[in-house]
Amino acid sequence: MVNVYDVAEFILRKCGSMTAMKLQKLVYYCQAWSLVWDEKPLFPEKIEAWANGPVVRELFNLHKGKFKVASIDRGRPEKLNTTQRETVLAVLKYYCKKPSQWLSDLTHMEDPWRNARKGVRENERGNRVISHASMVEYYSSLLPES
Repeated sequence: MVNVYDVAEFILRKCGSMTAMKLQKLVYYCQAWSLVWDEKPLFPEKIEAWANGPVVRELFNLHKGKFKVASIDRGRPEKLNTTQRETVLAVLKYYCKKPSQWLSDLTHMEDPWRNARKGVRENERGNRVISHASMVEYYSSLLPES
């Protein structure tokens, strides 16, 4: 099974070195859109609603203390199947060129993060999980009607 490290390394190989915050947001959007488009999670790790936006704790623990991330040693991007690669590439086509602060600000305007942060002050630490159901509900609503 593909894990968050595999997805993160795939992202880094496609987009190059980036801030840790940007990598976290791109991983989040890959998971969200996989849930909508492919109707299944891309990776099993949970996403938490931290003060600066969605974060996968396991990935954070690997890059903790680094401002920029160039590679994820334990990531094996070749494990992604064709559908998973296509999903990640579609997400990157839209989000990869955006600055990390723009991505963080965007997540702060969207319901999955906001709902998981209800009752938590703006800059207060928090680790509530952003549910798959909340991501599917919100991001599905952004799709054009067919």
